[in-house]
Amino acid sequence: MATCLLSSAARADVYGYVDAQGDTHFSTEALDERYQLFIKGDGVFDSSQLTPAAPEPLRTPLFKVLTEHPNLKKFEDVLAAAAAEFKVDLALMKAMMAAESGFNPAAISPKGAIGLMQIMPATAERYGLVGDARKSIQQKLSDPTTNVRLAARYLRELSALFPNQQALVIASYNAGEGAVQKYRNTIPPYPETRNYVRLVTQFYQFYVPQVPALAVATGRIHLTIPGRSNMPAPLTLNAN
Repeated sequence: MATCLLSSAARADVYGYVDAQGDTHFSTEALDERYQLFIKGDGVFDSSQLTPAAPEPLRTPLFKVLTEHPNLKKFEDVLAAAAAEFKVDLALMKAMMAAESGFNPAAISPKGAIGLMQIMPATAERYGLVGDARKSIQQKLSDPTTNVRLAARYLRELSALFPNQQALVIASYNAGEGAVQKYRNTIPPYPETRNYVRLVTQFYQFYVPQVPALAVATGRIHLTIPGRSNMPAPLTLNAN
């Protein structure tokens, strides 16, 4: 599928660090002294730069986490199958997964969004997913394949609504297409949404094209998007 690259105007500086436990933290702002500049807003990723003498940020642990996280590899086939089935951009799905859950399939947000792609139960119901006597809708959404397929289906709908406008697709995934339409098909003036678009736009660069394998730490990823309360917490579900 042909991809319309995101406008550089949507890019932002991205900061990050790896803590003592091996967990990775990202933000569009330097929230304290631990956060170091990872990539500048006008930075453009070029896979040809991946050499032993590659410039920063391509030799950093932060870059390796984004491109070779174990769960990114684990769910590669699930992502690829969903992207092919619904004809959506695989690189965009990877970038959004990184920003939504940090590749954590057990993530749940304070608002109730679930799983790798942080799907809200109401969005799932819109596409026919409902709870039953065996499993609640939350439990079904915690399944990675179900979660990723629903996200791809939603992205297909958003891509049709905003053709060749990936920034609006990303904004709609975060704030809802109604919010984008309310502001006359522009990114809504919500701090969380604008920072989310910038973060996903930067991450998107790292997945087009695919990059060679690199060694990587295995800790969790934590993203702080100004305007959003925090990263999703682990999801715990009781069987019905």
